[in-house]
Amino acid sequence: MTTRRTHAASRGLGAWGAALVVVAALSVGACQGRPRADGGPGTRSDPGEPHVAELDLGAGLPERESMSLLGDGAGDSFADFVLAVRDLEDDPRVRGVLVRLGTTSLGLARAEEAGALLGRLRARGLHATCHADGYGNATLLLAALGCDDVWLSPAGDVDSIGLAAQLVFGHALLDRLKVSADLLQEGKYKGASEPFLRDGPSPEARESLRTALTGLRSAWLVGIAEARGKPAEQLGLEDGPHTAPAARERALVDALGFEDEARAAALRGAGLRNVVVRFGGAAHRRGGIGRLLRWITPEGATRTPHVAVVRASGAIALGAGGLLGGGDGIGARELEAVLRRLREDPATRAVVLRIDSPGGSALASDLLWHALMRLRADKPLAVSVGGMAASGGYYLASAATRVFADATSIVGSIGVVGGKLSFDRSLAELGVHVEAVTPAPDPDGHAAARALYGSPLSAWDEATRAKVGSAIRGAYELFLARIAEGRSLERPRLDAAAEGRLMGGRDALAAGLVDEIGGLEAALAWAYREAELDPRAPVELVSPPSGLLSMLGLGAARAPDEATSEGQGDGADPSGPAARRVAALARRAARDALLGPFGADGVAVGLYLDSLAPLLGDEGVAAALPFALVLH
Repeated sequence: MTTRRTHAASRGLGAWGAALVVVAALSVGACQGRPRADGGPGTRSDPGEPHVAELDLGAGLPERESMSLLGDGAGDSFADFVLAVRDLEDDPRVRGVLVRLGTTSLGLARAEEAGALLGRLRARGLHATCHADGYGNATLLLAALGCDDVWLSPAGDVDSIGLAAQLVFGHALLDRLKVSADLLQEGKYKGASEPFLRDGPSPEARESLRTALTGLRSAWLVGIAEARGKPAEQLGLEDGPHTAPAARERALVDALGFEDEARAAALRGAGLRNVVVRFGGAAHRRGGIGRLLRWITPEGATRTPHVAVVRASGAIALGAGGLLGGGDGIGARELEAVLRRLREDPATRAVVLRIDSPGGSALASDLLWHALMRLRADKPLAVSVGGMAASGGYYLASAATRVFADATSIVGSIGVVGGKLSFDRSLAELGVHVEAVTPAPDPDGHAAARALYGSPLSAWDEATRAKVGSAIRGAYELFLARIAEGRSLERPRLDAAAEGRLMGGRDALAAGLVDEIGGLEAALAWAYREAELDPRAPVELVSPPSGLLSMLGLGAARAPDEATSEGQGDGADPSGPAARRVAALARRAARDALLGPFGADGVAVGLYLDSLAPLLGDEGVAAALPFALVLH
């Protein structure tokens, strides 16, 4: 099986020329020598000989490659990991596996699937060894499912502390600042307006979140307990953190030692002295320039019949880039072009859409639903849910022929929210008066309230609130109609799963929102069968343009009626593509400064704000996860 990673980049000479300019400017800093698969001191690294395969997960397993100035990073995404493990399964040279975790943290769903994939290697008789400097809830699940021997550094610890979510409510702060929240929602379990209108969750929102957490907790406890062969209470799974000696005593780990000692033990078990890095680290540190040129040139696409895996992660918007300039997110325009290219490509026989999204723009979600339904009409289309397919993320998933989710995935939150924050009272406190002027006399203020319904400088009147409420109900009904069509679900069954309810993967399966418990590997296997391809046919990993490609304007090729005239550039247009890219870079820097100190919590908050960005723009309706959900 071969793998090709591509971006749907424009193929024109202008794009090629722009890329060459950047290549010439950056070639000295970007060029690297030939990678060396270094297995550590005292080991040989000949991939042609029998060896222990080393998988370095220290950089995590993001849904998409890490971003850099040269576009995507070096093949370190979760999809790359899945394909790397697939390669090991059929490689007779591989006699054992060493998994290096360091202190990385992973999403629970990705950890569950990664552990299950490694478990398949164990089932083939390959001895697997895991080493970490510290384990968390998720990495402990990965090691328990995937490794025969679980090693921990002597000074490390095991933070098996159970699951909990924190919800942040800002109503009291907004009230103190005299800021009014005009927000409406559809779905009694949605809770999307509650962080702005309440000081704590409603009973319905609390019930929805607790139900989802219960499903995730059950999958986590059962997975580790069964793999370790001891009850969860005896292991102390919710009683951490545990020091290294305590973790060894409770059988959470098998051995205490440093990474080189774990590597030596793995080699002794295999009767070898040869370690080869097969994922992460040196295995994927190829020169960025060569990969960039392959993406841009026509040779970047494979003509061999294949399955395409499209990575879609982050908040959903009409265009890529979030409110705070975080990850590129899911841009409707960019992803639509990718889907169109795959639909028209005769060599692409099936498509797997990998989704990890809290939702976002309802309009963008509907546009992408339509594009996915068109693709599904021509080719088998599977969806693999990563950490979550919530709200707008599930909007997209419902268009698939078949939906796969892990037991620890979050699914659902079918509902919408609309509204705005208005600052008229807070401005008045500061002595700022705002006056509305209309073309005709407006003694009751109704015409001004309607004309300025999107303004942050005035609140809604009751008539405007009713009008917006009607639009939000219409968006919710359309959401339900799209799911009913895509999933062939009758309305009574759909209603029982809707209204903003959050679910774990198994509850979503019972509710009919997903078809099968399984991850990306299971979705790939289904796609191969439906396309009648050999299971080892090539896989093309596809992501919408990002990094340097976006900065250069090398977006996905547009339809002829969308293309601009040849020779038209940004000029001095302050709203042109170049200005927007500069603004996006500035927002990203501001995001890093604002949210960086909060670590994973800050990432979740930024993603939540990105998903609500349509409410600050011209759309007014969002299909988004109701809270910044941080699992600990």
